[in-house]
Amino acid sequence: MTNFVNFHVLISHSPACLNRDDMNMQKDAVFGGKRRVRISSQSLKRAIRKSDYYASHIGDPSIRTRKLDLLVEEFCRRMEVDSEEEKAWVTKAVQIFLAQSPAASDDDEDDGENDSESESGPSAKAKKVAVAPWSVGEFNFILTLIKDVYEKPLNEKEAEKLEKELAKEHSRKATAKKPKKSDQEVKDAFMLTLIKKEVSGQMDILKKSCADAVDIALSGRMATSGLMTTIDGAMSIAHAITTHTVDSDIDWFTAVDDLDPLGSGHLDTQEFSAGVFYRYASLNISQLQENLGGVGREKALEIAAHLAHMLATETPNAKQRTFAAFNPADLVMVNFTDVPVSLANAFESPVKARQEGYLKPSVEALSAYWNRVAVGYGLTGAAAQFSLADEEAPEGVQPLKTLADLKNWIKNNGEG
Repeated sequence: MTNFVNFHVLISHSPACLNRDDMNMQKDAVFGGKRRVRISSQSLKRAIRKSDYYASHIGDPSIRTRKLDLLVEEFCRRMEVDSEEEKAWVTKAVQIFLAQSPAASDDDEDDGENDSESESGPSAKAKKVAVAPWSVGEFNFILTLIKDVYEKPLNEKEAEKLEKELAKEHSRKATAKKPKKSDQEVKDAFMLTLIKKEVSGQMDILKKSCADAVDIALSGRMATSGLMTTIDGAMSIAHAITTHTVDSDIDWFTAVDDLDPLGSGHLDTQEFSAGVFYRYASLNISQLQENLGGVGREKALEIAAHLAHMLATETPNAKQRTFAAFNPADLVMVNFTDVPVSLANAFESPVKARQEGYLKPSVEALSAYWNRVAVGYGLTGAAAQFSLADEEAPEGVQPLKTLADLKNWIKNNGEG
């Protein structure tokens, strides 16, 4: 049974500036020796996970932040924590995550940006913490473990070890980089070792508890804390690029001051362009099943169908109030394979504009390249497409009338 679902999307955007760099210019890339306008994969993934469609059909995404005080408030809201005692436990759990972060270890050199003695609480070292995706389900599970460990009396061996740790800290000479820890800090560090033992013994349950955040299952996570799990992403998504070369335009604009007789209160410029973009993503079905706690293939294919919908309809929001490039995809092709297969090289030689524009030659180039790849590599997995274009589907690709039909086809494992 094939393990990968490949998504190939052609979408023609009217004039816009959907993704900008640090110079406020459109992101671009050189491909085939020619400049293309680019929309980064990070921008596309954020547009997908923050979309109304995601919220309605998949649920709440993970929480991505380094503002740990705000994280405590968000956890309390989502977990419906209202008592001060429970909020204190949430705060302590976040601090334990932070204390275990390699970036916030005692051996870190002071960067000079966080010297204020008045700083305290979870955000005291926030500048040294990565913006990691936090799963509410995972955090809630670990929160329960933390409470159990703290509320359970220490056995004789553990109590003896803690006393030694306290005595060692009391006798240690303090330095500017490593001031003396309070007894509570020493105890918290000791309790962390017990918590990690509990976590390591329940890793399978921990992974299942993270399954509520589908975006983490799709995009993966590099753990920034020993109490988090590193997750290999099930989805690979490419930076979208135009199928053709692009010469950008410059919009010179003013903001008119209604109370100023001279008129303009602000002058500036903005780069923009239009073009046909190729979006590509690949989904590893078995990896997604594992990341979601061992769900069946049916559930993974349901998410794949939702992913097809969002790749066809969601766009980054940059400058959309100014350009309104809310363009749906003109073609969505999906195929099942044993390995990921991108069709980007269909546009390594940029397509040329004709009287009817760039879209028609882009569709033709994609179809022609698909035929060559399918024959050359013996791709026999199911393939189908939904298209607004008039061109016939490539050989071996089942034409479908609507995006809904394509989604049902994906859910049915490429059958029907």
